[in-house]
Amino acid sequence: MLAGCAAYQLGPTNHRIAGAQSIQVNPFVNQTIEPRLTVAIGNALRKDLQQDGTYQLDTHDTGDIIVNGTITKFNRTYLSFDPKDVVTPRDYQLEVTALVVATERSTSKVVMSRIVSGHATIRVGSDVNSAENRAVPLLAENLAKKASSLLTDGDW
Repeated sequence: MLAGCAAYQLGPTNHRIAGAQSIQVNPFVNQTIEPRLTVAIGNALRKDLQQDGTYQLDTHDTGDIIVNGTITKFNRTYLSFDPKDVVTPRDYQLEVTALVVATERSTSKVVMSRIVSGHATIRVGSDVNSAENRAVPLLAENLAKKASSLLTDGDW
């Protein structure tokens, strides 16, 4: 039973002191035609960073690390079709891709620049738009978890 906890590390995994630095997440630039992504991704990333505790979340434009992002791609892929109508999609895979850039405020040095993708699967009923509206927060959370992990556990 204790063997499962052998790799667990208490506190931040990047050898930084928890809360010693602050991080500021600016609104992402959206280069896609999907309008709801900017707010959803920004909120999800802030929430995930705050829950992690490695950085203090800064909202007053004085963060030690400044995070900017550009949403570059939003794709919808058919996964399966309605068995009664092989032309009508039933399940979709949604994917959003963003370039996430973290910069030190004091030196303007780019400490991280990575392309991050998030995925969500949705089952479409009679209304594709409603299904996508419900999936956007899940899609944003998936991307935010990956971006937050890179920011908090990265070796930069």
